[in-house]
Amino acid sequence: MPLTSQRSWLIFSIGVLILGAAWIGISAAPPGSTTQGGIPAPQAGFQAPDFTLQTPDGESVTLSDLRGQVVLVNLWASWCGPCRIEMPAMQQVYEAYHDQGFTILAVNATYQDNVTDALAFAAELDLTFPIVLDVNGQTSDQYELRSLPSSFFIDRDGQVQEVVVGSMSESLLRVRVEQLLEGGR
Repeated sequence: MPLTSQRSWLIFSIGVLILGAAWIGISAAPPGSTTQGGIPAPQAGFQAPDFTLQTPDGESVTLSDLRGQVVLVNLWASWCGPCRIEMPAMQQVYEAYHDQGFTILAVNATYQDNVTDALAFAAELDLTFPIVLDVNGQTSDQYELRSLPSSFFIDRDGQVQEVVVGSMSESLLRVRVEQLLEGGR
């Protein structure tokens, strides 16, 4: 390549880089113009999608009413083997930290399950945390459920801090809950 052609290519390349940098600077969102996680999305760093579901006794439970508490939203079904494995650990952690501001909302995917089996499952495992019924699958859709169990650790401000798909050990549960209770993320 002749020297003038190389020089022209270099000048062209530098010009493209300068224009690209200018475009990035011009098109960047100004500070304060984003929601900074304020829109609902079932992902870490976003506001947890709100829902109201019924307990088997007919009591309404609304996620946003639990602001100020650390909440574990766990989507499960009675026929789910990994759900059965993690539930005793969840019960242990619930008992250990409930008085410190931790709660669990166990969202039964009732549209894939049935109330009788869900209640038998809860009784068999002596579960004392709130169980709510997703009869029409709307909450599962909001949380983009793809696999059971799926768990969402939500901080006191209502933001999702972590999503875990699959069963969790008691030690993982304890560490995450302690971090969130201490105000960590």
